[in-house]
Amino acid sequence: MNAELDIQSFINCTQQILGRDLLDDVLNVTQLLESLPAQIIEDIKLKATLGNCMGLGKRPYSPPWWSQLSWFIVFATMLTLAIIGNTLVIWIVLAHRRMRTVTNCFLVNLAVADLLMATLNGVPNFVFLVTANWPFGAITCTASNFTANLTVSAGVFTLVAITVDRYVAIVRPLQHRLSRRIARAALLTVWVASASLALPSLLYSDTLSKKYINGERKICFIKWPDGGYPTSKADYCYNLVFLAVTYVAPMSVMVWAYARMSAVLRGRTIGECTHHQTQVIRAKRKVVRMFVLVVVVFALCWLPYHAYFVLVYHHPDMTTSPLAQHVYLSFYWLAMANSMFNPLIYYWMSNKFRIYFRVVLCWCRSGKTTSPNDLKKQFEMNKSFSGHSNATITLSNANAVAANPRGECEGDFVCDNRL
Repeated sequence: MNAELDIQSFINCTQQILGRDLLDDVLNVTQLLESLPAQIIEDIKLKATLGNCMGLGKRPYSPPWWSQLSWFIVFATMLTLAIIGNTLVIWIVLAHRRMRTVTNCFLVNLAVADLLMATLNGVPNFVFLVTANWPFGAITCTASNFTANLTVSAGVFTLVAITVDRYVAIVRPLQHRLSRRIARAALLTVWVASASLALPSLLYSDTLSKKYINGERKICFIKWPDGGYPTSKADYCYNLVFLAVTYVAPMSVMVWAYARMSAVLRGRTIGECTHHQTQVIRAKRKVVRMFVLVVVVFALCWLPYHAYFVLVYHHPDMTTSPLAQHVYLSFYWLAMANSMFNPLIYYWMSNKFRIYFRVVLCWCRSGKTTSPNDLKKQFEMNKSFSGHSNATITLSNANAVAANPRGECEGDFVCDNRL
């Protein structure tokens, strides 16, 4: 009896959606399924409308409170560190003239992308993924999806720009370094290219309401012309293109470039070197090691996330697994955590960033023996080239650079116009 009621309900709801004229000659469910246009199979909105009419049953993806609390603590910690860390990186470079180098301008751009990712995408998407409900509206849905692809693209393109800057400085030292004008043009190109790549998210983002026995929920998704995730072929092709443009190709270029830089820096140790040259090479190596670590962390954080979408297209049953939500949350957390790791890497591997970070920490804590002024004095007392008076500078006077006519400091307390 229940089966007959379900069949009759299905027929009635289908007639409401598609119109009675289409179904006048339908005698049974088999003929009904054969007569349904392809769009009701592919269009997520039509499927949801049909489901709402028939009743979708109990609301899915509702983890217990302790699971939601655990994920909240994990995500809140990561997002807080990402927001604070990247804000400090931006402040350190923009508020201190001696830190405004071309390379650091690229780092600011990377920090801005990570900050936007954490605030405009990470926070609302975390709520959506944990509660399986999107309470923020259609405009925020579009902004969040667009910001996600925009900032990921901007971040990786910025890493490529940094790699090019380092490559020219180390492998082609006789060529002209990137000027600030060229750097600004490169950053503009990064954001324009990123916006172009993220344009489908701006065009096709949508929200949808689903009604259940135990409540109603809204979802935020990308509705492609041929359907939605995970059955849409357009979505699959876009993910492949996005993977190639923002991961495979940039990683290949950066791995090759840093391998060449490492080989060149190792080769420069052959033969006698003055103290000046030794200091320059040592500083360059340290900078290269820092950016290599940034690239490696980026690769490890984003690989599972990219691979997940490609895999789910070929195995859509994975999305119905009891652990599917937690698996995706883990991959999403790891991808978002990349924005948290970058400031920690700068703190660990750069003396200049570390001292400025400590200045902020001293301002935030009271009762410590080391004051911000003491740290600033420590910063100013570091010499770029000890023992060479004609090339020695103090970082407290960025204009008095004997060895660097452009007055730029890169590496750790080393100023050189080609470093």
